[in-house]
Amino acid sequence: MLATTGWTAVHRPEAGTPARAAALAAWAVARIDGRSVPPVDAPVRTVARFFAGLDGAQRTRLVTGYPLVVGNLDGVPAHLRYEANRTSLDRAERVERERAGDVALTPADRATAIRRAHRFASLADPGRQILTFDPTGGGLVAEVFGDLDRARRVSVVVPGVDTDAVTFERTQRRLTAPAGMGRSLYEAERAASPGSATAVIAWAGYTAPTGVGMDAATGRLAVQGAARLRSLAAALPGDAGVVLFCHSYGSVVCGVAAHGLPRRVTDVVVAGSPGMRAGNVSELGTSARVWAMRDDGDWIEDVPHLELGGLGHGADPVSPEFGARVLSSAGAKSHTGYFEPGTASLDNFARIGTGAFGSIACAGDGDDCRRGISGTEGD
Repeated sequence: MLATTGWTAVHRPEAGTPARAAALAAWAVARIDGRSVPPVDAPVRTVARFFAGLDGAQRTRLVTGYPLVVGNLDGVPAHLRYEANRTSLDRAERVERERAGDVALTPADRATAIRRAHRFASLADPGRQILTFDPTGGGLVAEVFGDLDRARRVSVVVPGVDTDAVTFERTQRRLTAPAGMGRSLYEAERAASPGSATAVIAWAGYTAPTGVGMDAATGRLAVQGAARLRSLAAALPGDAGVVLFCHSYGSVVCGVAAHGLPRRVTDVVVAGSPGMRAGNVSELGTSARVWAMRDDGDWIEDVPHLELGGLGHGADPVSPEFGARVLSSAGAKSHTGYFEPGTASLDNFARIGTGAFGSIACAGDGDDCRRGISGTEGD
């Protein structure tokens, strides 16, 4: 299978950093005015109650003293996580700039340090809302567009391969990176429904495969990512409905996560999917509506949609047998064009994200993808 698809086995080394581990160790014994802090695996409600019971000075001490924990702890108010992650990004940038000047490192390592320093500085810009930041290895990042606390509908963009802290945003080919995808979707949702209270999360919160190698052909990293995705969906503030927009290998993550998603996840949309590690929608085990699209020029069409000995990700989500609601992606170009303004793919994303199901464009000329949804002409 690997030979026929052109995939090659690539080993991805994990370049760890002690910063996160040290922060967790310090948090485990931390106290605030005689009170123990909740463990990092405490239920979201426990964490939320704890922070609600703190005064402003106590919250500030935890944010500044333990930013790598507070900035990634589900249940902490979003504005405190943004503040904590800005602190962590500033500190991580300084570390990378020191590494960039370390003559004991190889030129390649110094160049990587420079790229990471530039990216961390960009992510720390005032006004950016970084919900997750962990510099370990390639780095994990999630950014919020809009007001997460007041949103009635939250869209989560789940990207695919070659996603880490450095590639989270790009100056060139902006819409191929999670930050560009998230901002594009948020702007499209605002244009489609200006009065709707929506927010978008660009979520690079899992370790993605590098290239289309062995990791991309198996579900190992998807299983780890699925657990993180479920936690994110369950921990979002309020009772907003959640829609997942899953691109490429991100659709594998969403497929693995599907059976354990909270009921607040109303829709799962996959684009350019190599498969969801299921034979059909029923096998996903979710109450969410499942939508799928693929551009005619997308090379992912040539990847065999099967699973054999742990390789491959199962049936094609746009096939009739799979049973997803198949959407138009007219105007999208190849595998990376689904979030381009002016495309049917982005228009459909925005309509699903805002709940405007009646104006969704299905693949082909019919309205099959809208059938059975309350309030649409496809009823």
